[in-house]
Amino acid sequence: MARVAVIGAGISGLGTALMLGRRGHTVTLFDQDAREAGADLHRDFYHWDRPRVPQAVQPHSFLAPVRTVLRAEAPDVLADLLARGAREYHDFDWFDGHPPRRAGDEDLVTLRTRRIVLEAALTAAVRREPGVEVRRGTRVSGLTTAPERPVRVTGVRVGAQEHRADLVVDAAGRRSPVPGWLARAGCCPPVVESHRAGIAYLCRWYRLRPEGPRNPGRVKPGSSAPFALAGVFPSDNDTVAVNLVLSTADPTRGALTDPAVFEAAARRFPATAAWLDLAPEPQSPVLAMAGLDNRWTSLADGDGPVVTGLVNAGDSLVHTNPTLGHGAALGLRAARYLAAHADAVAADPAGYHAWTARELRPWFDAQVTADRANERRLTEDPPPPDRRAAARAACAFDDPVVMRARARVRHLVSTPDEAYGTAEVERRLTAWLAANPGFTPGHDGPTRAEWDTLLPGRPVTVRP
Repeated sequence: MARVAVIGAGISGLGTALMLGRRGHTVTLFDQDAREAGADLHRDFYHWDRPRVPQAVQPHSFLAPVRTVLRAEAPDVLADLLARGAREYHDFDWFDGHPPRRAGDEDLVTLRTRRIVLEAALTAAVRREPGVEVRRGTRVSGLTTAPERPVRVTGVRVGAQEHRADLVVDAAGRRSPVPGWLARAGCCPPVVESHRAGIAYLCRWYRLRPEGPRNPGRVKPGSSAPFALAGVFPSDNDTVAVNLVLSTADPTRGALTDPAVFEAAARRFPATAAWLDLAPEPQSPVLAMAGLDNRWTSLADGDGPVVTGLVNAGDSLVHTNPTLGHGAALGLRAARYLAAHADAVAADPAGYHAWTARELRPWFDAQVTADRANERRLTEDPPPPDRRAAARAACAFDDPVVMRARARVRHLVSTPDEAYGTAEVERRLTAWLAANPGFTPGHDGPTRAEWDTLLPGRPVTVRP
């Protein structure tokens, strides 16, 4: 059994430490933040300043791999998550009844909850795990190495002390210091691919009123204008996030930080207006996030691993703009692989790097492609819409077969070509188009003129 040091106690670090501990490995989990998600989730969510985790207060819906991994590896965590208020939503719940079941349908389930609730459930489980030692408020300052080629990491430095480990897992997030430490150790640099996402997110949290309705009925989760997207995220404990997305270059985005302006703008989109019409109680100011990128950091190049005794996971490995919600799903999938193969990875990480390239890299590439498309559509000169792709998206909300294909893509089960490229889906889409001959791609949100009347251009004040 391996001695493992995990740097970072976010979702990926907690999941990695928990699953390693449950397989009998000795794990030490280091996190520089002395605070952890605890019993008072309301206080933690709204009043915990977490500059290293700007996405913590943004909307989350956890894709099926999160639930699938937890069911297999930590069913107690899933049960605790649900007990804390998280809700399961199957993509077929859109319809009055589910279609005849097919293999895999049972996994097409979203966990509707804020990130803090999942962190709290994982933290509680890690605290119960006898093979895991948690060192909160402890900053790892560097790596210890052996003079091999490639360099072998033998542990971590904490101040003047050394902590020996057979394997170090970098789960320190998108701002991980580990690449800098490797450079100082004389390693070949990681192979980094980065794509700037010119997209800004603004959200506001609400709570449904105890005496009011719990949902607005059958309302699609998203709406669009040529230059902006709007969506709603039903979450745990009657909380709901309203979200607007637009280009970082849009001169009106600074005005949206005004709660009154934000809500007036959100009411121009059917998806978010329907929830605001329930008169929920505001719980937060308008929370902005920008300065985002998609980044893949590989600790292997064409000649193999650039370092041994060390691997990366979570956002340290693959950081994606949250449009498609891939982050926690990819992080927990990597955690599960590491837990199942820790001894082999400690001896030689080449197999882990090959697995990440095969199993995780395609979803990174999909995010990059989606962001480029979103950037184009949010500019003043978007490309002509793809009628068949737009029809496929609309058809999914009428036809369970097409919804299944959509769900398999959304939940990282199948690629778009695999899910949509079947004769059955093509038949259903062709029939839908025949029944809707006047269908043309369009938007259900405001026009630019309406938007500019509502949101006069102001200097951008949102800090990246």
